[in-house]
Amino acid sequence: MIRHAAHSDLEGVARIYNHYVLNAIATFEEEPISAGEMAGRRAAIESAGLPWLVAEQGGQVVGYAYAGKWSGRCSYRFSVESTVYVDPAAVGQGVGTALYKVLLDTLRDKSVHVVIGGIALPNAASVALHERLGFQKVAHFREVGFKFNRWIDVGYWQTALDGDHC
Repeated sequence: MIRHAAHSDLEGVARIYNHYVLNAIATFEEEPISAGEMAGRRAAIESAGLPWLVAEQGGQVVGYAYAGKWSGRCSYRFSVESTVYVDPAAVGQGVGTALYKVLLDTLRDKSVHVVIGGIALPNAASVALHERLGFQKVAHFREVGFKFNRWIDVGYWQTALDGDHC
């Protein structure tokens, strides 16, 4: 089941995110965050009129997705950056795809024009997910992140929601 996130979901959201903070390059954060910190992040997204979704299985949060402003400048108001994280135990079960499809439909209903996804590289699964959903690679920044004692590249993929793929 995919639905808008509730405050009671944030412990599960933080648990999922903190796995990636501690064990992966998917985020460049290096210290775990609390559910309270996650609540503040969710509030900022929702106050901008943008969605924060969760996937639930058996009463437990197994993934989440949201879209944030691409930039604070007014002319960027129709462009957003997407984020999707899936519980490691649920990877490969279609949770990320389902979350992303609902997120894109929700954004389309809000008249968002372009969705941008940033991916720390290498990450073949995330690249495949984005490209399966119609995203195309538009940028590659070399060695812009440093985590786990190594330099990390970041690529950007984007799609237009009005049918004009970028």
